Amino acid sequence: MLLITFMLAAGFVCIHLFSRYLPFLDDFPRSRLLSAAGGISVAYVFIHLLPELNKHNEVLDKNIQTDALKFFENHTYIVAMIGLGIFYGLERLVKTSKKRQQEKHNLDRASKGVFWVHIVSFFLYNSLIGYLLLHGEQETKTGLIFYFIALAVHFITSDHALREAHQEIYDRIGRWLLAAAILVGWAIGITWRVNENVIAVLFALLAGGVILNVMKEELPEERESNFWAFAAGMAGYTFLLMLA
Repeated sequence: MLLITFMLAAGFVCIHLFSRYLPFLDDFPRSRLLSAAGGISVAYVFIHLLPELNKHNEVLDKNIQTDALKFFENHTYIVAMIGLGIFYGLERLVKTSKKRQQEKHNLDRASKGVFWVHIVSFFLYNSLIGYLLLHGEQETKTGLIFYFIALAVHFITSDHALREAHQEIYDRIGRWLLAAAILVGWAIGITWRVNENVIAVLFALLAGGVILNVMKEELPEERESNFWAFAAGMAGYTFLLMLA
C-alpha cells in the first residue's frame, strides 16, 4: 500500500505541475469536461466526504474527556462550516485585492501579500490531503483510487482558479509549493501518526474548504456550466462509489 500511496501522491504532484497545459481549461462557455469534473467533485462531497465527516465526529465524541474540548462534542459540522467560512473569506480577499490592483496598477492579479496568504492556506490544505492518503478512511486499493480521482479533478479546477487569481506568480512559485505540500503531507504520514482528535478537527476544516471550492467553481452563472455533463459526472461517479 505504501508504494500505491506514493504513486498517487506523485500523480497529485503531476496534476499541479502540468494541469496548466490542459487545452480545455480556458474554454468559454465552460467545457463539458470541466463540468463533468465538477459533478464528480460534488458526488465525492455528498457520497464520501460527509459520511467520513460523521465518522470523525464520532471519534471526537468518543475521545473528548475534558471540559476544554467539550465545544467539539457533536460540533464537527460547525468546524466544517468554519472551514467553509475561512476559504470563502480567502476568496473575497483575493477578489478585493485583484480589483484594487486593476484600479491602481492595471494588473490582472491579486497582490503578492494576498498571494502568500492564499498559498499558505492551500499548502496546509494539500498537506492534509497528502497525509490522508495514508491515514484516511480508504482501506482498500479501490478506495484509494476513488479518492485520487475525486481530488485529481478537484485540483484541476482549483489550480485553474488560483492561476486566474495570481497569474504568472502562481506558475512560477505557487504550483511548485502546492505540489510539494502533497509530498510533505505524505512524508508526515510515513514518519508520524497525528493524534486522531487533531485529524478529526483538521479534516472538518478540510471538508468545509472542499465544499466551498467545489460549489464556487460550478454554481456561478458566469461559468456557463454544461448541466448534462455535470449531471453525467455526478451520476457516474456516484454509481462507481456505490459499487466500491
